[in-house]
Amino acid sequence: MLRNKKIILGVCGGIAAYKAIELLRLLTKSGADVHVIMTRAAQEFVAPLTFQTLSSNPVHTELFNLIAEREIGHISLADRADLFIIAPATANIIGKIANGIADDMLTTTVMATKAPVLFAPAMNVNMFTNPIYQENEEKLRRLGYLFEAPVCGSLACGWQGEGKLAAPETIFEAALAALTEKDLAGRTILITAGPTREEIDPVRYISNHSSGKMGYALARTAHCRGAKVILISGPTSLIKPGGVDIIEVTSALEMQNAVMAHVSECHVVIKAAAVADYRPLTRNLTKIKKSADSATIEMIKNPDILAGLGALDNGLKPRPFLVGFAAETDALAENATKKLKEKNLDMIVANDVSQADAGFNVDTNRALLFFKDGSSTPCGLMSKDQLAGSILDHVVARLAQH
Repeated sequence: MLRNKKIILGVCGGIAAYKAIELLRLLTKSGADVHVIMTRAAQEFVAPLTFQTLSSNPVHTELFNLIAEREIGHISLADRADLFIIAPATANIIGKIANGIADDMLTTTVMATKAPVLFAPAMNVNMFTNPIYQENEEKLRRLGYLFEAPVCGSLACGWQGEGKLAAPETIFEAALAALTEKDLAGRTILITAGPTREEIDPVRYISNHSSGKMGYALARTAHCRGAKVILISGPTSLIKPGGVDIIEVTSALEMQNAVMAHVSECHVVIKAAAVADYRPLTRNLTKIKKSADSATIEMIKNPDILAGLGALDNGLKPRPFLVGFAAETDALAENATKKLKEKNLDMIVANDVSQADAGFNVDTNRALLFFKDGSSTPCGLMSKDQLAGSILDHVVARLAQH
């Protein structure tokens, strides 16, 4: 996702400096060429060799280095950068940059760059709420600098409150958003993800193998591209994507209610959830005891949320662009195109979940995309994040035609 992007990672002195190691790993894994600048205080917490080993690039620590400065190092880095991230960003570094102080390698490089700059603050809660700090942050925001806000939690100093560095995954998503074209700005997209659970009794339920990874990838990518995202999620263990409105549900009926409550405000609906087709006719109020050698559970069909959305032509003006998913184990094209027509969809994403690298609970997928006009496009094996990007590329192109 960040292949060949040049990213400067500035690391400041704070106990959260160790989390910058995980952020660096996420950036390099995504294909970015990362160059690390460490302040003198940061080196008291983490050795430069750690960042050098993981980035495969020399770590910059000194402004005046006779070898590096043959290129005027801080200017060279500033010119090459596609994005500048400072994590953790201390109150000291934010105050210096807000007031134009450039007295070390990190601040001079920031001063010289024209790339977007993303701060991830981390500090004591009293420092964070200090009006001097707040004024410095507000000044930088007005000037176009980006911030990934700290979270509440237990701080290293023993205090409890706001000031804890955002999770590396959250900062990574903010970095993606900073470098992504906002071709979905002004659009609201509703995405469903994960499985549903249909309870038999207080202990047991019927469900499926969906992990929610595809739907969550779509939500992250749509947010990065500027959309307002409403994610209606069945039960999953996934990290919640930042900047997304999340509605958690359990059953198919709960998901239907949530979808219908929000669909009128949406330009696009993407139904990536694996919704149970049936639910028990009755739910026992107490645990069913094991007695006989066999048991029968009478089932009743759940409402077809996707078909219900496809029938909204006369109820919504204009009707949202509707994308469905077809998880099949055989006759992929035949079953997908049938579903596309019967449910009045604009687009359907079909994948063979019997394949080990494209089914449930894996990070990769391959799919066939079918469209209402009869055209189709294959998507070979790729990560679910990459497939999410391809799906949204087609959504953007189709929206532009209307």
